[in-house]
Amino acid sequence: QVQLVESGGGLVQAGGSLRLSCAASGRTLSRGWFRQAPGKEREFVAAISWSGGSTYYADSVKGRFTISRDNAKNTVYLQMNSLKPEDTAVYYCAADELAVYGVARSDEYDYWGQGTQVTVSS
Repeated sequence: QVQLVESGGGLVQAGGSLRLSCAASGRTLSRGWFRQAPGKEREFVAAISWSGGSTYYADSVKGRFTISRDNAKNTVYLQMNSLKPEDTAVYYCAADELAVYGVARSDEYDYWGQGTQVTVSS
């Protein structure tokens, strides 16, 4: 059983930046970030391969968000720049011990963090 602990959320003005972190208690191959805004379904944000050589982004965040990982620390990061009010949501990190082929599908991941709130004011 892998536990995920997120940190780094908060309140920021539009145009600002935040960096989210997600530490895992064990080794995981696939890592991703999802978010859920009030009244909306959980949606894919970004994912990264084990080596970090492949990254994937939702169109809505491409060019503004960067996902990275430090395997020595079992930690994945989400650097969020040029934040917009529509980025306001609870952000969840996700992980799986195996390779995930549908990286944007939440049901592909076995482990989830508790979520961290990101609020962007206009």
